[in-house]
Amino acid sequence: MHKSQRRSPNYLFCFLEIFSSEGGIQSYVKDILKAYLSVTAETDSPPQAEVFLLRDSPDCQNPFESKNLKFYYLKTDLVWFGRLNFAAKILINLVQKRPERVFCGHINLAPLIQTLCEPLGIPYTILTYGKEVWETLPPKYQIAMSKADSIWTISKYTRDRTCYNNQLNPAKFQIVPCVVDGDIFTIGSKSEDLLAKYNLTGAKILMTVARLRSTDIYKGVDVTIQALPQIAKTFPNVKYLVIGRGDDRPRLTQLAADLGVAERVIFAGFVPQENLASYYRLADAYLMPSQEGFGIVYLEALACGLPVLAGDADGSADPLQDGKLGWRVPHRDQSAVAVACIEMLLGEDIKCDRNFLREQTLARFSFESLCQSLEEIFQADDSG
Repeated sequence: MHKSQRRSPNYLFCFLEIFSSEGGIQSYVKDILKAYLSVTAETDSPPQAEVFLLRDSPDCQNPFESKNLKFYYLKTDLVWFGRLNFAAKILINLVQKRPERVFCGHINLAPLIQTLCEPLGIPYTILTYGKEVWETLPPKYQIAMSKADSIWTISKYTRDRTCYNNQLNPAKFQIVPCVVDGDIFTIGSKSEDLLAKYNLTGAKILMTVARLRSTDIYKGVDVTIQALPQIAKTFPNVKYLVIGRGDDRPRLTQLAADLGVAERVIFAGFVPQENLASYYRLADAYLMPSQEGFGIVYLEALACGLPVLAGDADGSADPLQDGKLGWRVPHRDQSAVAVACIEMLLGEDIKCDRNFLREQTLARFSFESLCQSLEEIFQADDSG
């Protein structure tokens, strides 16, 4: 059925938060909402989808407020009251409006959504991303997943690991991948102003974009710092630009000092999403030896034509297309990271060809591909 002939969907989306913090999940959800607005723009009547947000407040900046999506901001000072109010509002919506489907935006909400939807016979879909579902989950979460009508996930790795550890049927899963905006993240020249600002002129520049939280050490910024002395033997002018903020920065700063590479590591702090592309273009290679559910930052770097290094046992297999577009190494192995970085900076491999990296990435992970995925899912709902 062509989308212009489709009746308006009656969906309910439930998320922990979208606008009050930054991160890969938040970026992904924003892309989902943007795609939803795109594929429902030509329905016969205004879409009736509503979005409930547990931890976001009305004063957040939300570019998706429109006739297509109605948002409810339910953050409260009392956490227990906020959860109770969140559950009550959802139940009222389910009873009064009988949505065709509920999209549960995080596994932490899944037992609640199952409890509310199942007695009413309303199907629900759980969105999953990575680490939060990789291990064996407590029974109530396993039950909620097993009773879901479908489960969205962003990578084959997350699907396979989640199924294996939680006895789930892979057929229940739909891959709804992360995407990159090829109009924003483009190949371009290095900004002379930024090079001067960070004292990077004439340097070989490695780069990472990541939260610097003590709970996110797996991102591998420390491993990269530990690899710098070995990389510097081949590239004496190497420097490492770290974009991000968090409570782990003092430890990382001290680590760089202890290893004698403090002058090589530049902590640029938080950079707004709209300015990120100009920072990617500063780099000669992007690296994040991590354990990711997917890794949107890899797509952003690849769309800018950067050689990329990732971990070898996570969802980065998808954006790196199983190693076709980058280097995959054991994520805590500083020697392997150093060897791969030297190869990237030498630039002799096809995986360093900027146009090749961009073309291959956009062919599979463009915004249009996400819209197509959602269109097919919503069509199946209509026909059902």
